[in-house]
Amino acid sequence: MTIKPIIYLPDPILRQQSLAVERFDAELENFVEDMIETMYDAPGIGLAAIQVGVPRRMLVIDVAGKDEEPNPQVFINPELVASGDGISVYEEGCLSIPDFYAEVERPEKVTVKHLDRQGKQRVTEADGLLATCLQHEIDHLNGVLFIDHISKLKRDMVVRKFTKLAKTRVTA
Repeated sequence: MTIKPIIYLPDPILRQQSLAVERFDAELENFVEDMIETMYDAPGIGLAAIQVGVPRRMLVIDVAGKDEEPNPQVFINPELVASGDGISVYEEGCLSIPDFYAEVERPEKVTVKHLDRQGKQRVTEADGLLATCLQHEIDHLNGVLFIDHISKLKRDMVVRKFTKLAKTRVTA
């Protein structure tokens, strides 16, 4: 397994639309394992393939608590097919926008159609943190970042900060 480098804002790849996964083979299985390892190493509770520079519609999530057994879940070609009427507010963060957090409103319940790592069709009904995390990661696959759900003023401030940080990383 290989820990992959995470792509940071303002890298334009984060705004790309991810393409469907079509082949289920050993290469995909290895990549899934790399993504899970990368997510845990970061540490995070979710990671979309685009965040490691691979524009494919897949993500991994583990919302198990600190005192619980790890429970990594794999969602390939996920599609949000329904959402509940209720709204929840979570303070979200993102591995691609480190050390910035903001409250984001999202539907509190969602239904997601997806394929598992063997290519079998699945439907996941989620609420709470899993629902929020699924929506956050599916947004990544569509080129949307959680900062797109906050005020323009805050978003512009964050983009400026990370653009400046990126320039110092390049020149260092």
